[in-house]
Amino acid sequence: MKVNDPVLLAEVTAAFEEYERALMADDLPAMDALFHAAPTTNRFGVGEVLWGIEAIREFRKGRGGSPQRRLGHVAIAVYGDAFATADAEFFREGSDRRGRQSQSWIKFANGWKVVSAHVSLEGATS
Repeated sequence: MKVNDPVLLAEVTAAFEEYERALMADDLPAMDALFHAAPTTNRFGVGEVLWGIEAIREFRKGRGGSPQRRLGHVAIAVYGDAFATADAEFFREGSDRRGRQSQSWIKFANGWKVVSAHVSLEGATS
């Protein structure tokens, strides 16, 4: 199995960067377009467990924007020709408190899409 094909790695990196831009701008259509539109897509957050794209969409609509943050270390890896992971640490604006984000990406006919995501904060209990 080929790991980190440079062309595919560039594609996933661009998709990850687009997601980060959309997240910071609270661009719901752009975020939605980067998640696989299926009931099998999930997102686990600091205080929520979202099963399926509809639950993710409803959460985003009701959130009223994402907390601003800056990224720390980011690690993106591509395995084969259609699966990738993106792991990042982040720091909320005005804080040194570290958070973590993991995403699993699959390459579909319409591009790279997140199929699973997890977000957590160090020391968070809910």
